[in-house]
Amino acid sequence: MVKYLFVVLYFLVMVIIGLRSSRMIRTSEDYYIAGKKGGLLLVTGSLLATILGSSAILGTADLALTQGWAASWLLLCAAIGLFVLIPVSIKINRQGKYTLPQMIGDFYGKEAKALSSFIIAFAWTGVIAAQVIGAARILNSFFGLGYEWGVWGSGVLFIFYAIVGGQISVLRTDLYQSFFIILGVLVTAIAIFFYAEKPAATIAPRRFPFNESFHGYDLLVLLLTYSTTFVVGPDIYSRIFCARNEKIARQSVLISAIVLIPFAFMVTYLGIFASSEIAGEEVPKGSVLISVLSHALPDWGVGLLVAALLSAVLSSASTTLLTSSIIISDPISGNLDTKKGLRNTKLTILAVGLISILLSLKVTSIIQSLLIALTIFSGSFIVPTVAGLLGFRSGKVQSMIAMLAGGTIALVGKIITLLADRTTGNLLIIAAFFVNAAILFYPKKRNSRFLSQL
Repeated sequence: MVKYLFVVLYFLVMVIIGLRSSRMIRTSEDYYIAGKKGGLLLVTGSLLATILGSSAILGTADLALTQGWAASWLLLCAAIGLFVLIPVSIKINRQGKYTLPQMIGDFYGKEAKALSSFIIAFAWTGVIAAQVIGAARILNSFFGLGYEWGVWGSGVLFIFYAIVGGQISVLRTDLYQSFFIILGVLVTAIAIFFYAEKPAATIAPRRFPFNESFHGYDLLVLLLTYSTTFVVGPDIYSRIFCARNEKIARQSVLISAIVLIPFAFMVTYLGIFASSEIAGEEVPKGSVLISVLSHALPDWGVGLLVAALLSAVLSSASTTLLTSSIIISDPISGNLDTKKGLRNTKLTILAVGLISILLSLKVTSIIQSLLIALTIFSGSFIVPTVAGLLGFRSGKVQSMIAMLAGGTIALVGKIITLLADRTTGNLLIIAAFFVNAAILFYPKKRNSRFLSQL
């Protein structure tokens, strides 16, 4: 009974905070970037809550089954990306935009902005779907709710939350949710360490940093396709745009990066313990952690852990759904700062949310859904965005070809990695970045001559 009480109280608190915050929305800027008034605690809490979604916690636990302590690299790569982002965050906050494609438009033209909006919207449905999958797995393991019902129930909740509250609501609730996430995982790890019957079993034979299941080559691909999305990522940028000033943006990114380092090992520790408990058993992906720990912890501990996991999912889903929808609505509306723009954004949230729900019913792996989406995104935008922030400018056609080529090659590489040969697929993913850069940085004079001959 106690474990259910934790979850019920959590939802009540989050709903109350969300509805009260929604009343503070007065302008479109409040809805899109929380009035650009975010302080250090709010922005840091929102960054952490956004990063620590179902892919981070449930996905890392799943990876620990096969990779042991090397599964820590998923969140450590996120921290590495944030450390690189620190000096860049000043320029991002200074742009004063709502979305990443608006920045792309400033760098390479309105056509590049429209193309980037389409690619990000396409890729980010996979990121949203990863959160929906995570929520469905939690509801299935904890309440015994069928996976399909869990997908529809959690998906509808995410859609409602994003439409009603906007960024000002998400930013405020994220602060409390990040506290739930960190506290829940920390308390669970301590409880397992001191009270589990087999603490010695948590010492994994698969070592860190590399082992037979995770090599240096795998780390390179993870750095390129995952770390880079924290240097150039629409959901991360949406948090930075909310910061009151450049100093708060920079400090929030730094604190978040530092917190992620111990958190990476704590989550992996829980996954390793879970793997030792289910050796030889078949457990659905995304359910390993909660299935095992629900038997290893007292009722209050299970309730706290589930509240933490649901916090992680709700935070990431709300942020990614809202960010993706704003990106799509911008070129459709022409001007986000109008009643029409706001209405279109809310309608887009509904449409994108429904598409993500349908995707979640087909792709049931959290990590697979996430990494496919991020591979497309990183292959398309890492090079052009970093180059633009550093002051480089290229022709609109040239930049669009670079984005399309990079994203397409990276996607093909990821598909080959999943369905055929891992080495060949990873080589194609790495090649996508070089092809993107080669096209983007091709001398303008030669490029103009080449295009005129077409």
